[in-house]
Amino acid sequence: MAQGTSQKKSTAKKRTNTNGTATKQNQLNESHNSPEIDWKSVARTLLLSRALDQIEEKELVPAGLITYQFSSRGHDLAQIILGEQITHPHDAATLYYRSRPFVLTQGLEATEALCSTMGRAGGISEGRDIGVVHNLPRRDRATVLPTSGDVGAQFTPAIGWAQAIEYRSNVLGDGEWKGAIAVALSGDAACATNGFWSALTIATTLKLPYLFFVEDNGYGISVTGDLQTPGGSISVNLASFTGLKILSGSGVDPEETSRLIVEAVQFARSGSGPVLLHLRVPRLSGHSYTDNQSYKSEEQVAQEEANDPLPKLRDFMVGKKIVTEEEWVKMEEAGEEIARKAAESAKNAKEPDTEGVLNGRFYQRGLPQVAGGLMAEVGEEGYEHSRGGEFEPKPEGPRMNMVDAIRRALESELQQNNRVLLFGEDVGMKGGVHGATIDLQHKFGQERVFDTSLNEEGIIGRAVGMAMAGLMPVPEIQFRKYADPAHEQITDCGTIRWRTAGKFAAPLVVRIPVGYGKKTGDPWHSVSGEALYAHLVGWQIAIPSNAEDAVGLLRSALRGNDPTMFFEHRALLDTRDGRRPWPGDNFILPFGKANVVREGTDITIVTWGEMVHRAAAAAEKSQKSVEVIDLRTVSPWDKETVLNSIQKTNRCIVLHEDNWTCGFGGEIAATIAQEAFHYLDAPVERMATPDIPIPYNPTLMAAVVPGIEDILERIEQLIKF
Repeated sequence: MAQGTSQKKSTAKKRTNTNGTATKQNQLNESHNSPEIDWKSVARTLLLSRALDQIEEKELVPAGLITYQFSSRGHDLAQIILGEQITHPHDAATLYYRSRPFVLTQGLEATEALCSTMGRAGGISEGRDIGVVHNLPRRDRATVLPTSGDVGAQFTPAIGWAQAIEYRSNVLGDGEWKGAIAVALSGDAACATNGFWSALTIATTLKLPYLFFVEDNGYGISVTGDLQTPGGSISVNLASFTGLKILSGSGVDPEETSRLIVEAVQFARSGSGPVLLHLRVPRLSGHSYTDNQSYKSEEQVAQEEANDPLPKLRDFMVGKKIVTEEEWVKMEEAGEEIARKAAESAKNAKEPDTEGVLNGRFYQRGLPQVAGGLMAEVGEEGYEHSRGGEFEPKPEGPRMNMVDAIRRALESELQQNNRVLLFGEDVGMKGGVHGATIDLQHKFGQERVFDTSLNEEGIIGRAVGMAMAGLMPVPEIQFRKYADPAHEQITDCGTIRWRTAGKFAAPLVVRIPVGYGKKTGDPWHSVSGEALYAHLVGWQIAIPSNAEDAVGLLRSALRGNDPTMFFEHRALLDTRDGRRPWPGDNFILPFGKANVVREGTDITIVTWGEMVHRAAAAAEKSQKSVEVIDLRTVSPWDKETVLNSIQKTNRCIVLHEDNWTCGFGGEIAATIAQEAFHYLDAPVERMATPDIPIPYNPTLMAAVVPGIEDILERIEQLIKF
């Protein structure tokens, strides 16, 4: 059903069945000749796109007004025909750097396009991102999700949107989402990336309404296609791939290209599963403006120029009497005039406002996003009214393990918000490798609590797309080290709000167990690594030290409007130190508010996670008055509480489990030195694991992770300084 194994089907001549009625293929063939294809609209957009490319290549780049220019010439006809079909109000597309013709079909204005490539005010990112990295909240047609500058990073966010279509239409019963699809545009070289194969696995196993739109120009910069894909054809290689409809053919011939695109889009909308549409196109310019294509022979360049879709479209339209020669010339002149006026407007546009350049790392009241998350749909006031909470805990019942508290908090939020989805490897029937999701699939169904393929790129990328489609995804990564393959998606997600100038956001919560185990460690399951994520733009990071804080911070994140890393220390999940009474079904802890675990006057210890308990134990054994501060969150971190403590104690130890070099303790120490230097009676001390992985052997582990006696000794030394 979903295997397009034969190219003969896609080029079949008209046939009839035994009843004399047209076959489904013929119906699709005939439908593209109906008003579905507005050829005059296609031509106008194509001519405008060419005029914009021409002005950029011949004038604006040589004049130094554009730094990054990627021409779409040769790719443009297919993209524009596709854009004419992507009209459902809940369609979404993810793109790459050669996709401007498609964005023009979705409402991008010519002046806006050139302001973007010139980095001026009025561009799509207000000068924050290069002009070919597009985003476009829905105007007349689809939503253009924020593009990534990374090749292949567009595939899995589109998967998340496609899964959100299914969830919103089938589970939430929102009929407005029925029939929508997600489209990922890419070049052929992107088919070699992790993101492509992640998306392919998810789309086919879940039969999602998804279109892989592959524009094959035979090159990845200068590398030929046979080194990107065996045999140089992704459609041939995937011919027997289960659950995938495959179509391939020309991306320059108007009739064949339009027929293939109409068929692909209609198949994706039918609910039958994903489609891969593989179109051959020429790249009429270099990879970018600076690429002179010296790796191509003169014969190759001439062949590509002869395969230009623009004259083919003109001949087709004149031959079909859709336009006359004179009308074509007038459309050409009109496109040039629009592009010329746009260029002049862009040249005269203002520089971006420098005062607002810092806005957008996190959500700020009064600056809600236009697309992504629940706030974009219900408004700022409605969101804050419905997603509030109580800041004071209401302890009830006996003390419970942290893992049980996390599970109960997740259950509570699943009950209160039908947009919360939990997923990851083994989170379903098994209940997670640490037991945090036990019974939740049984209670809420596999549409809301579900297992995924073993692919962290797909887990996080899918979560990003879901978040931008208005859901609250809660992906679980089994251990911090296992998140490494997803770092491209993690990095991109954190910058979405900033690089789209506040238009988009992707609020989500990534749950990750971290740190050494209560009995043993090892280099693979015992990584902390919070400093790495604290360095990334746009991520909140929580590291609770007990069950009460875990509940409050997790609920705050789930009701928040920013992407959040929620770290669950393995040595606290089911041990005495982490236990606390349940703090209530509506308890919330704000991010960036530390807890003074123990007050003191002689010395301050600043720490977080499991080290809080070691610091408190050392303070208890010490004869000195030791103040212990649990940061609870490292992004943002409570600088005010720390500095106030330093003014009182005049001494400080910063303690963490993560390794020494570039650990987050260095950031805290630097801040103290810069802003509280005159209060210090001794140097700021740091304690951390040396720059090695956590050892497997318990004796070796105890030798490298700061212990209670080590902390006690350092307290005594610093006070004697």
